[in-house]
Amino acid sequence: MQKFDMIVIGAGPGGYVAAIRGAQLGLKVAVVERAHLGGICLNWGCIPTKALLRSAEVFHLMHRAKEFGLKAEGLGFDLDAVVQRSRGVAKQLSGGVGHLLKKNKVTVIMGEATIPAKGQVRVTTDKGTEDLTAPAIVLATGARARTLPGLEADGDLVWSYREALVAKRMPKNLLVIGSGAIGIEFASFFNTLGAKTTVVEVMDRILPVEDAEISAFAKKQFVKQGMTIMEKATVKQLDRGKGKVTAHIEANGKVEQLEFDTVISAVGIVGNVEGLGLEALGVKIDRTHVVVDEFCRTGVDGLYAIGDIAGAPWLAHKASHEGVMVAELVAGQHPHAVRPESIAGCTYCYPQVASVGLTEAKAKEKGYEVKVGRFPFIGNGKAIALGEPDGLVKTIFDAKTGELLGAHMVGAEVTELIQGYVIGRTLETTEAELMETVFPHPTLSEMMHESVLDAYGRAIHF
Repeated sequence: MQKFDMIVIGAGPGGYVAAIRGAQLGLKVAVVERAHLGGICLNWGCIPTKALLRSAEVFHLMHRAKEFGLKAEGLGFDLDAVVQRSRGVAKQLSGGVGHLLKKNKVTVIMGEATIPAKGQVRVTTDKGTEDLTAPAIVLATGARARTLPGLEADGDLVWSYREALVAKRMPKNLLVIGSGAIGIEFASFFNTLGAKTTVVEVMDRILPVEDAEISAFAKKQFVKQGMTIMEKATVKQLDRGKGKVTAHIEANGKVEQLEFDTVISAVGIVGNVEGLGLEALGVKIDRTHVVVDEFCRTGVDGLYAIGDIAGAPWLAHKASHEGVMVAELVAGQHPHAVRPESIAGCTYCYPQVASVGLTEAKAKEKGYEVKVGRFPFIGNGKAIALGEPDGLVKTIFDAKTGELLGAHMVGAEVTELIQGYVIGRTLETTEAELMETVFPHPTLSEMMHESVLDAYGRAIHF
């Protein structure tokens, strides 16, 4: 029986970061992974989707060559090559995770883990069964796509994100069920490459976790690009035929039947909590996610849960920071708790969407008197020079204290810009410091400054 100071189950972003940080602090650490180092994010999520979307972005810009005084003729794409590039990027980074774990002397065991008792992990490998012990065990098993009855992926006509990532054919008439980050990113990718794309969302607006104003702006851009958006609509049934799917879609009290050649189901995720023995240990599970406190403690001594298995927000960067926090706790340090309300969310569609903190509606719901600032991309010199005049930066402040309550963006490169506001929230800045900060010119970041100024009636360029 091998003894460790900390055992991490799952080698996704949260798991491998927890292991490395623990090793840095002098802990003897083991990681147990059943599939791929890097987890879903590196292999089947964040990274390969961004590689696909980059290809689509370049393809889109090629079609706009004339706007920039350039000539491009005979434009086309090779879907197989696009997919292969994406898989190559994922493979490169997965290999990098293995190198980092080895460099930090973390023991890696490939196999299926269970927790038969507190402080014990049993691993089933292709060579048999191995027992490990440690006073601290970290669950980082992640999540998988949610499936709804009748809408299950079949790998042919109906795809999950996995089939969409390695598409063997280009959809001509595509239905995307769900308009969260995953659904909208795939809709944006295939729509840009020429698929006639319909998005169905059960909520009253697409990108429902975003600020309503940002959602509305994004929807307008998607429709402009040729997408069909159906809100407050439900896919009740899929009839699968030869080379086609008939979707029964209910909206406004009526059900209509629409035909597609491909369907992507993106209706959320469920935590990977099965088969670990958590119930017998007394771990509380709520809707497939482990219930934890602000330090990711499960209530069972020495057992932690981080990342997607521990609930929203389901973001790789949240998981990574929870991994660092837990490793430092195990090593006897006193880290700050991760604050979900100060973690940025990013969606890499075209145009991009990014946000942090409270939406305007949530801020008012919580009783804040707010000051709201806005600045459009059309008022920014760099945005116009880039040929990206469609976008909006929105900031929300507490009128009484000047606290930055939330920031919301839609437009080119906003997934990079949002971190400026994230740092501001972490430093507990107010509008005064943001106003006094000198932003370089010409940059897209100047819009962040102008949005703050606008909240207080001081915008210069709008």
